[in-house]
This record gives sequence, C-alpha cells and structure tokens, in this order.
Amino acid sequence: MADHIDGTLAAHKIRPLSLEGFSTSQWVVMDFADVIVHIFRTDVRKHYALEKLWGDAKRLRIPTERVPLVSEPIPTTKKRSVRRAVKGP
Repeated sequence: MADHIDGTLAAHKIRPLSLEGFSTSQWVVMDFADVIVHIFRTDVRKHYALEKLWGDAKRLRIPTERVPLVSEPIPTTKKRSVRRAVKGP
C-alpha cells in the first residue's frame, strides 16, 4: 500500500516530507504535510487504537468528486524573519 501511494504521488512530483516504518512494515507513516498516512498491520492497529484518541473530533464530509492531484508543490506560508545588524554609535 505504501509503495503504491508513494509511486502514484511521485508520478505527480509529490514527495513525502518523511517516511517511517518501511523496514519493519508494522506501522508505516508517510508525512505529506497536509496529509499524514498511517498504514498498520492489523494487530498493531488494534493495540494502538488511534481512533479512540480522535473519537471526539469533529467529523468532516469528504467530497465525492475526484480532485486532480497538484503537479506543483504547494508553497508554504511560513515567513522567514530577517535580522539586520544594527551599527553602534
């Protein structure tokens, strides 16, 4: 599953910020900034029961129409502050 997700998004030049868990494949985490993918082995999923952590979260309806994948990376909104040296008297 993780290879399929990675390959499909890579074809659209979308790369994850980080990948964890590929070596053991018990719990794979793929961080795409706005979306984080968790892929569990069945027994590991039951053990951690992440759904219980978010049980009181507001539910959102996901649109049923297909949204085309973005071919360009989405720019971040982080602004860098620039400090300038202040000359003494």
